[in-house]
Amino acid sequence: MSLRVETERTIREELEEQEKKFLSPFATLSSMSKGRPSVEEKCPLRPAFQHDRDRIIHSKSFRRLTHKTQVFLAPTGDHYRTRLTHTLEVSQIARTISKALRLNEDLTEAISLGHDLGHTPFGHAGEDTLNEILPGGFNHSDQSLRVVDLLEKDGRGLNLTFEVRDGILKHTKGKGEILCQDPTSMASTLEGQVVRLADIIAYINHDIDDAIRGGVISLKNIPEDCIRRLGDTHSKRINTMVNDIVSETLRAGGGRLSISEEILSAMWDLREFLWERVYENEAVHADFHKAAKILRELYQYFMEKPDHLLTLIERQTLYDSLERCISDFLAGMTDRYAFNLYEKLFLPLPWTTL
Repeated sequence: MSLRVETERTIREELEEQEKKFLSPFATLSSMSKGRPSVEEKCPLRPAFQHDRDRIIHSKSFRRLTHKTQVFLAPTGDHYRTRLTHTLEVSQIARTISKALRLNEDLTEAISLGHDLGHTPFGHAGEDTLNEILPGGFNHSDQSLRVVDLLEKDGRGLNLTFEVRDGILKHTKGKGEILCQDPTSMASTLEGQVVRLADIIAYINHDIDDAIRGGVISLKNIPEDCIRRLGDTHSKRINTMVNDIVSETLRAGGGRLSISEEILSAMWDLREFLWERVYENEAVHADFHKAAKILRELYQYFMEKPDHLLTLIERQTLYDSLERCISDFLAGMTDRYAFNLYEKLFLPLPWTTL
């Protein structure tokens, strides 16, 4: 008679089994991840994507999102969005969609929380400035991946899974199509594709809210057709978009994300309205020209004085080209750090007497 030895499963393995039983056939299973850049021992408690989410939340770059501009430059009002609150709203919307579609919420949340880690100070004005001055250009999606792969943890990176890194890299859309159809720019997982849509839903709604609060537009300026199709309040518009995506995706079989023509058209129109009336509004961007000047002059200063850069980043030698190291440093700044550093380097200090 042979003896069979039963090995006790870890909590992580139990959770992975639950995913197999509950999640959609189109969901990404934690146990089937393509792995990490560097092999490491698996956590006995947390599936891989949950572990990634926790690493992102505890990172320095995540905390810095608190003081990075979303749309309005360094707002003094308590209720304007910052890059962090935007990230949290994206996460909430993405998780709602993923839960309804029985996708992997841990993966969705990890991508959501990490998607803007590489964003510059001063919002898209900062990104445009670095794109102009950095050889080879600059893109915040690429920078977000660079943050989690290299810059965090003193150059060791966070060693995230392939699926999270892929979703972070491919979350962006700019003024391009809302529902991505290009396989080369589409996240490889449905969870990553959900985050891309959630990002759009979040910003076209909360940016209207902030623009009204800032007096840039009023509710009556929003196109009547958008209000008719989407709703006359912030919550109604989000609810309409999310419900439409879930119902249309399930109607199509659940294997690809879908939106009805009516709602997709309204989202296009609302985004175009925002670009015309808010994002490209000179009243909003007047001070961004000054912010761009700050980044350009800081860049030139460190090009001429690399030793000062090394002192500030607490390194003995450069880890990449000088241009790339300066760009990493500038992109990682919060708005207020950039203001304070510029003042310290370029503005005269009051003379003090004893």
